[in-house]
Amino acid sequence: MRNTSRLVAAVLVTLLVLPLREVAAQTASSPTVSNPDLFEQSLQAAQEVVTQYGIYDNPAELARINRIAYELAQQSDYQQFPYSFTLIEMPVPNAFTLPGGQIFVTRGLLDIGLDDDMLASVLGHEIGHMVHEHYKKMQRRATLMNVLSNLLVVGVMLDSRNRQPTNPNIPYDPRVGVDYGTDRVQGAAAASLVLSELLLRSYSRENEDEADAEGQRLSALAGYDPKGAQRMWEAMNKKTPQLREYGYMQTHPFGEERQRYAAARKETWKIQPRQSADEYRIRTQALLASWKGKGKHKPEQKAPDHRGEHGLELHKGPEAMPYLDLACLATWPQGKIADGIRLSALHRQRDAELAKPVLSRDYGAVIRKYRDELSAVRVLDPKSELAPALQAEIADLDAKRKELYPKAVQILGGGIYETSFLVSFVSNFPDVKETPEVGLALGDAYSRLGNQTEGVSRYLAAWQSAPDSPQGKRARMGLRNLAPNLKELSALQQLATQERDPEIRKIAGDRLGREVKTYEDVVNGAEYLRRYPDGPYAKDVLERLNILADNLYAEVILYQGMGDPVRAVERINKILTNAPFSPAAGKLRDRAVLTEAKAG
Repeated sequence: MRNTSRLVAAVLVTLLVLPLREVAAQTASSPTVSNPDLFEQSLQAAQEVVTQYGIYDNPAELARINRIAYELAQQSDYQQFPYSFTLIEMPVPNAFTLPGGQIFVTRGLLDIGLDDDMLASVLGHEIGHMVHEHYKKMQRRATLMNVLSNLLVVGVMLDSRNRQPTNPNIPYDPRVGVDYGTDRVQGAAAASLVLSELLLRSYSRENEDEADAEGQRLSALAGYDPKGAQRMWEAMNKKTPQLREYGYMQTHPFGEERQRYAAARKETWKIQPRQSADEYRIRTQALLASWKGKGKHKPEQKAPDHRGEHGLELHKGPEAMPYLDLACLATWPQGKIADGIRLSALHRQRDAELAKPVLSRDYGAVIRKYRDELSAVRVLDPKSELAPALQAEIADLDAKRKELYPKAVQILGGGIYETSFLVSFVSNFPDVKETPEVGLALGDAYSRLGNQTEGVSRYLAAWQSAPDSPQGKRARMGLRNLAPNLKELSALQQLATQERDPEIRKIAGDRLGREVKTYEDVVNGAEYLRRYPDGPYAKDVLERLNILADNLYAEVILYQGMGDPVRAVERINKILTNAPFSPAAGKLRDRAVLTEAKAG
């Protein structure tokens, strides 16, 4: 009965209040920065997000999201911050907003297959959190933003003030644990803890309902069907059960209720003609670029190794693209500002490659990125002045690549080389006669190094490229020898789905069925879920991952009690990096006490 009353109330609010707002003329005012300090803190948080999780390299989806999102944003009467929309490499279905208008959509959410109307409801919902300034109603999140603004010297205390040890020397139960005080963690562990709290702490039911209604309203004003919200929640609620523990359902709860509310509201608004947001996007880009030009935002270039579709390191080392550059380029991908960002990023990657030893230079990856950018520029503006410059630089790089081939073949024949040489050889010369030999050598190298997943991938590539050659036959034998002893779930999944050898497929499939219930490393499970979020064993892998994370949490308590913060921090990092949605990660966030440490 209470749910029915809330449903009626929600419908009355939308019928009586929101149509009145719709009457006002929807002119696209220019975005501003109403709170520079908060905006700068939020930019730092955004930089940490892309550093921690990586960019999802999918230009077509990025373009679709920004087209829809800015059509929605220009209909909003809230322009206190410039909106920006970014794709990140997270397998979990999710979308989230930082207080300065930075909105993120994960690969996992796009993998569900949302059409434009459904995606508009998600993006409108996130804009709705900004419109209603929900971040102001979450004091813990505001504290986190303040701490994040000084992340290099941040301290995070893990506190358990309400429990007393039963024995001062021996923990009575390592799974429950006993805390003998607090320990401060810093650096990567602190960043992970702050980010996971920012991203995962959900809003109240009232906040979510307000954001849903605003999302549907903006969708209709921008020319999208508000029924998309109902269909989006239907898709979410039908999705595999792990969504409730591993994604959108955790950060955006009450799915069944919200599906009903969306259905009740869907006829409230009349769909308006769609309007181009080009001018609004250009103004937004100009504001972001001007902020970048002030020199305030200088992110530290540090990141895990996240690679795009062609192996390009998207945000690591000197070729990394800072968040504000990414935002400017996505906001409006053509014109002088965009061309300058593209060229600078390409030059960073090119110069970083040229700084390597000659035989380790990956000209192939650089040339592919140049060609991708050239294709994008030609589509956006056939008369672009940047295109001839890119063509000239491509020609120069390709000449250097061809000059390297005879020397690379000579080194290959000598048999003395590093793995990096083999990787660059395959990238530089993918179609030469030596490719099967190099692929086999890479499979051997990765197998020796203990990287089973990459070893299997290279053996499979060598086998499939020339199955009847001596190298192809040796690669197949390598897979036969590996399969019975593999422990990496992703490697086993690759072999369990290949079609060339039924015997290898059966061995790998049987072993995978056992390993998903008994594997011992959270990294193993996290990598499987990253590669195969909808894989046949995703649910089993997730259940085991949560158990392992809980075991690590018990070790955190144990090492804190023993006065060993170094080992405690190592385990905190493993939990937050590999199982951020686990109950163990939730317990870590609940126990965190954030303090700003003073430099020096």
